[in-house]
Amino acid sequence: MGYSHLEVLEGLWDSYDDDISSPDVFDSLIRVCSSLDDTSYAYEVIINLKIEKGFRVSVHAWNNFLNHVLKSDSVDGFFRKYEEMISYGYVENVYTFNLVLYALCKDMRLYEAIGVFYRMLKGGIYPNVVTFNMIIDGACKMGDLDLGLKLFRKMGMMSIGFIRPNSVTFNSLINGYCKLGDMKTAEIIRDEMTKMGIEPNVRTYATLVDGYLRKGCIEEAIRLCSHMVDKDLVPNVVVYNSIIHSLYSKGDTIMASVFLSYMIKTNIPFDKFTDSILVKGLSRNGFLKEALDYHKWLVSKNLESKDGFLENTLIYYLVRSGKDSKPMIKEVLDEISDRGFTPDIVTYGTMIDAFCKQERMLDAVCAYEDMIKMGKKPNLMIYNSIVNGLSKNLSVDLAKIMMDEMKKVGLVDVVSLNSLLNGYFANSKVNEALNLFLQMQEDGRLVNVVSYNIILKFVCKFGSIQEAKEVIEMMVARGVSPDSVSYSILVGNAFRKCSLEEVIGLHDDMVIKGVIPDDQTYDSAFGSVVCEESRDLSSGSIRD
Repeated sequence: MGYSHLEVLEGLWDSYDDDISSPDVFDSLIRVCSSLDDTSYAYEVIINLKIEKGFRVSVHAWNNFLNHVLKSDSVDGFFRKYEEMISYGYVENVYTFNLVLYALCKDMRLYEAIGVFYRMLKGGIYPNVVTFNMIIDGACKMGDLDLGLKLFRKMGMMSIGFIRPNSVTFNSLINGYCKLGDMKTAEIIRDEMTKMGIEPNVRTYATLVDGYLRKGCIEEAIRLCSHMVDKDLVPNVVVYNSIIHSLYSKGDTIMASVFLSYMIKTNIPFDKFTDSILVKGLSRNGFLKEALDYHKWLVSKNLESKDGFLENTLIYYLVRSGKDSKPMIKEVLDEISDRGFTPDIVTYGTMIDAFCKQERMLDAVCAYEDMIKMGKKPNLMIYNSIVNGLSKNLSVDLAKIMMDEMKKVGLVDVVSLNSLLNGYFANSKVNEALNLFLQMQEDGRLVNVVSYNIILKFVCKFGSIQEAKEVIEMMVARGVSPDSVSYSILVGNAFRKCSLEEVIGLHDDMVIKGVIPDDQTYDSAFGSVVCEESRDLSSGSIRD
């Protein structure tokens, strides 16, 4: 009715009678304040009661307050309030400990959470299934499946037989194994779930479907989807989104359309992810007209997202489709303007990056100039796209001018410098390249393994293998570890110029430096030798 929380508190306090009133009324007020998504109101009630009225609310009221703090504030904010509660002499119950465990697991502090868990047990506070589920889920999310499974197996023993796993427990384990790609174990856990009389739910199947799709096993994912239907479980929008996204990624637009029709027939409403998947899937598979038509339909129904993601996706693929796409790009931009928005920095960045990748530098520069006219400041990603595009398209002098502009605003990074370095070598401007590399070396933060690989590639092409080896030694001396690309450049060029013994020596030296050989380069250089010598070797190989 418009009264503030403190006015309501005063009214309750003035009418409070120790003999006939219930103290739970103040807990109720705190719950109401917390439910309004403003925990500061609840906190003011707690502190006002304590300091001005000498009244302690129950630990249940604190738990409710802390729960909302955890949902709306940082983990650090939660712990500050939790420690304050303890300082007032409150004794935690299982719900308090569950909140602490949830906060620690959310902050990826698993082993601290386990310490709190054992403190519970020592204090005679028995955990409930939620307690176990949070620890198990935290272990699974951190990839420690052995710990998660160990806790799962000991739930009964640690709770004196009172606690049994539920669907949440199994789903956490299944999700953990799916994230690791161990679908065999995930299926075993699912079977164990069924044997215990706990039927897999939609979330169980959604997790397994996602796991198979991550491994590229679309057939297995579709099999599970059919199995769900056989169990009278209706696949939800998450399941459909995962499958349709994977089908579009594989280019199977026909089967993607089949699943879309299933969604419509079973009245599964599309969400913003479905819309994004549709627009991107149609666009990347060449159905730009259909993607545009779907976007127009969303706009007409006022269903389009307000973040510009769909428009940026359309613009990116329209640019990639060819030079005749300009009218359609203008149409999308006009639609944005008609809705009262202006193209943002992401929209311009999308256009510029796509133009650069299509080697349409004039269009990229025009988009850049339009962005400046609209008062938008380019970010590092946009600058890097232009520098990289100019450097690759024999316009390295223009790239240098752009780099100078970047320096003025303090946005130069190693990516932009590497693009210019590569451009100089590509344009045979060796002195400029070497001078730039020396400048990069002076500031250790502006040189990385990519920088050295660019130098290595040039040296191998126009110099000697001995000079290339010196570049490798320079890398190591400056604390930059060679990678498989370095291996491919050095060994691949040595194979064409040096004897087999020298190539083997280079290979061994790179392996000693911790480089994992590039398989393709290794097979090209040593494949025939390994086949020939395998007749005489009982074990091992050059790779060993």
